[in-house]
Amino acid sequence: MKKIILLLTLIACSIVVISCGISKSNDYQLTKNYTPDNPELFKAIAEQDSIFFDAYNHCDTKFETYANFYAEDIEFYHDHGGLSNSKKDILEGTKKNICGKVTRTLVQGSIEVYPIKDYGAIEIGLHSFSNNTNPPDEPKKISRFTIFWKKINDQWKIAKVISLH
Repeated sequence: MKKIILLLTLIACSIVVISCGISKSNDYQLTKNYTPDNPELFKAIAEQDSIFFDAYNHCDTKFETYANFYAEDIEFYHDHGGLSNSKKDILEGTKKNICGKVTRTLVQGSIEVYPIKDYGAIEIGLHSFSNNTNPPDEPKKISRFTIFWKKINDQWKIAKVISLH
């Protein structure tokens, strides 16, 4: 029950922050002169990011695709909501609070990908979220994210997420 409350609080806080259009500026900047150590891995993870967040943005019709990206032992760390490590709770919270209501936009050129030997990769980047009921020209708050991608049976799975606002 605590995990469900934590997840719902996490999602509610995210929606409140997005819908209030907080004008606080942040100092998040792109890494200058980033060059991937492994261009093939970079391309693969950038593609996975695109597919995953397309499913997130359209989870009312692509929920199964979205859900299949998460590893069974997912750990989701959110600076406002804390830790959630229940895939079921994350998916239920997404259905209830995100699908059809929130859209994620990647900051172009912000993705960095680093290989992790015998595991997979870490993706770091910047993105923003929009409450779909707010005006489209409303200022966006940029947030930093980190995703731990684990290669399991030739499939990329999201094992850990760090979401910072």
